Amino acid sequence: MVSSPLHPRKHVLKPLYQLLVNNFLAVVVVPVTVAGVLGKAAQLGPDELLTRLHGLRQVHIFLAVFLPLALVALSVMRRPRSVYLVDYACCRPNPNCRVSIASFTEHARHIPNLDGGGFRFLTRMLHHSGLGDQTYLHPSLHHIPPCCSLDESRDEAEQVIFAAIDDLLAKTGISPGAIDIIVTNCTAFNPTPSFTDMIINKYKLRSDIRDTHISGMGCSAGVISLEVARNLLQTVPRGGHALVVSTETTNLINYTGKNRAMLLPAVLFRMGAAAVLLSTSRSKARFRLTHVVRTLTAAQDRAYRCAYLEEDEEGQTGINLSKDLVAIAGDTLKANIVAIGSLVLPPSEKLLFALSFLARKVLSRKIKLYVPNFRTAFQHFCIHSGGRAVIDAVQTSLCLSDVDVEPSRMTLHRFGNTSSSSLWYELAYIEAKRRTRKGDRVWMVGFGSGFKCNSAVWECIIGSPGNTTTIGAPWADSIHRYPV
Repeated sequence: MVSSPLHPRKHVLKPLYQLLVNNFLAVVVVPVTVAGVLGKAAQLGPDELLTRLHGLRQVHIFLAVFLPLALVALSVMRRPRSVYLVDYACCRPNPNCRVSIASFTEHARHIPNLDGGGFRFLTRMLHHSGLGDQTYLHPSLHHIPPCCSLDESRDEAEQVIFAAIDDLLAKTGISPGAIDIIVTNCTAFNPTPSFTDMIINKYKLRSDIRDTHISGMGCSAGVISLEVARNLLQTVPRGGHALVVSTETTNLINYTGKNRAMLLPAVLFRMGAAAVLLSTSRSKARFRLTHVVRTLTAAQDRAYRCAYLEEDEEGQTGINLSKDLVAIAGDTLKANIVAIGSLVLPPSEKLLFALSFLARKVLSRKIKLYVPNFRTAFQHFCIHSGGRAVIDAVQTSLCLSDVDVEPSRMTLHRFGNTSSSSLWYELAYIEAKRRTRKGDRVWMVGFGSGFKCNSAVWECIIGSPGNTTTIGAPWADSIHRYPV
């Protein structure tokens, strides 16, 4: 949804309003203060000023200079270290994993447990899903019936995880021995040994590495992993490195029963993974992590059950997606943007929201709340590509343009819903289009079971890379065809 054009006068008045409010100190307070001081000095005269200055005691001068400097130094020392994104890589699975809509539909037609009604529902949802013909599924799901097992799930996880990490190490040139922390996340598949052990064994990482695996958190787990890694980086020596790996294994969440609400994940979820290298050193960094804001509504039964892993009447396991999912996602997003808006929005937008809120309380509840213009705070948006309906709901709620949500829609079309890694495919799309500039801010918004809405804000340190390397670049072979 593109916001309607403003009245011609508003094109002039709103920029003037934003300039005045956002620069209130520089435009109003400082000039008034300077004028007041100069006026007082003119009244006293130079002789009286010199007399008063000579009358000041040394202790007063010392306190006036030392105390503010000491407070500033103390606040800087107590501030947590900044965390930076060195680089990231997204897995582009092997071509033999590719599945077109036609082949997916023909495959579903021959699945024994899927009745005619379920097949028609699945086909209808697939054609309205926003997915294209280039998405990927593990070869085990190309069988009829699908071959879902522990070995196949482990093989899928190893394929995408190791491919993403290999590309990340090649892009950054970092030695595996320089990694101090490793954080992984995957909701459905939790093998023993864990994902972190799998990676430590493969790359022979140090024995004193700090590792954490996050499970059951849904598609928003990627942002949670960022927060965990950020907190752990505060405990290691300055310049430490954290490896964050986000993925979802589609083999174990594949469902071929008759419950239509449990067929939706099979339509949307696809194969993918992302590997991210964080550090407290700004050297060679590309982005700075400025904020992480998490919102959880699991205390509400309706939200808690909206994405639920369970067995159907015939004992088949799958994720049951409630019909209230989009509405719950919208409510959770509203709570999240209230929290993040106070951190990132300029004063002009906060003031307009506050005034509309007071007017709604005092005058009439029919008055609509002002929706802040988040494009004044962010230049780029990475909204979890959980499905076309979710993207539509977020676009409407935030009054974003089609260009703002283009990375999300194109990621859904090219790669499907890759769960927690989808935000990195979207950032890769923005960079493949060379849209990021120094100083730009990127807002990542992820949704997950529970129900959760988690946000991460990045500040761009350097613009989009000018090289044409295909290492860890998922759009290298297709960016010229997008947007579609």
